Amino acid sequence: AGPGSAGAAALTAESRLAQAARMAADAEVCVAVLGDRSGLFGRGTSGEGCDAADLELPGEQGALLDTLLATGTPVVLVLLTGRPYALGRWSGLLAGAVQAFFPGEEGGPAVAGVLGGRVGPSGRLPVSVPYAPGGQPWTYLQPPLGRRSEASTVDPTPLFPFGHGLTYTSFAWERPEADAAEVPTDGETTVRLTVRNTGDRAGTEVVQLYLHDPVARTARPVARLVGYARVPLGPGDSAEVHFTFHADLAAYPVDRDGTRIVEPGALELRLAASSADADVRHTVPLTLTGPERRVDHRRRLVCEARVK
Repeated sequence: AGPGSAGAAALTAESRLAQAARMAADAEVCVAVLGDRSGLFGRGTSGEGCDAADLELPGEQGALLDTLLATGTPVVLVLLTGRPYALGRWSGLLAGAVQAFFPGEEGGPAVAGVLGGRVGPSGRLPVSVPYAPGGQPWTYLQPPLGRRSEASTVDPTPLFPFGHGLTYTSFAWERPEADAAEVPTDGETTVRLTVRNTGDRAGTEVVQLYLHDPVARTARPVARLVGYARVPLGPGDSAEVHFTFHADLAAYPVDRDGTRIVEPGALELRLAASSADADVRHTVPLTLTGPERRVDHRRRLVCEARVK
């Protein structure tokens, strides 16, 4: 290979971008399918032994996406990836985005069903999608100092938070009710919420229940997912969601031995569409009463959810 090989490769890449731009400009909608090549130990962009120095889209895919958007044609981004990539550079510019990760053998028909409208998407992010490759978010279980604060000049706020997801219809959540506002440290209460499909298409809402503990002996997550319910509804239909919250779900470790306690005091249950504060639809204040309890492996770990 001579000195001109790199230039020839660059020209080839440039010509491919120009070809992609021409095709997108002539289309009503452009579906850009980007992402990773699965492999092992350097033979891919994602997989065991295939680490990433940052969370930019691999290779020239960022430049390709810029080129497609510059045509003015609406661009729907589909990501087939092994990790979440930073998408803040294109925030507000995309007509839509589908995070499919590595969807397996039936992934193609599944993604096509979502894009064509045959399937109403109802998935929710199990991780956060970063805004910038250097300002990477914590897990959603961050303590207060894990959020944007004066403790750092880097804003770790994700572009899309844990639990985020959209569909082709809309939902209204009515104000919830709890059986009791005061619950013994060994007791439980039921929270009820009515969800209504206010759109003209069938869809599935995912109601998420987060626990916020404002005062504790050790640093606690700002919000922790303790329950969720999938609520399929036709246009105009409604359903009532019941969450049975046991005080054991508020237990946390207080020492190096892993001793877990349930302590009396104020709690807050947050009914939300994701882990982000902006997506909290309703809050239910609770007060745990009675003596502090030590719990072990027999504690309640699941918040029962029922849809009626």
